[in-house]
Amino acid sequence: MCPNCEIVAQKLLPLFRSLVAEKLIEKYGFTQSEAAERLGTTQPAISQYISMKRGRKSAEKFKKSLPIVKALADKTAKRIVIKNLKGDEAISSFCEICKTLQK
Repeated sequence: MCPNCEIVAQKLLPLFRSLVAEKLIEKYGFTQSEAAERLGTTQPAISQYISMKRGRKSAEKFKKSLPIVKALADKTAKRIVIKNLKGDEAISSFCEICKTLQK
């Protein structure tokens, strides 16, 4: 992984996961446990994403990129539902964000 990707993963991945989790729960009716399974994380992590105790802290740092991140989170949530993706498959679109932001 390149250094830029490491920085993006540390700072942006929690925000991305929180947005995907929120979409899965609010739009697609997933439980927190189902969202956790699909995202390869735990139900307590999803709870913290939804209550904004985790993941949203970096939103201000990525203010300019937030529309791109939200659009890709929406796309990822939809792919999770349609293709029944789980874990690493579901988060693979995160690489799209990294590449897009590097441009």
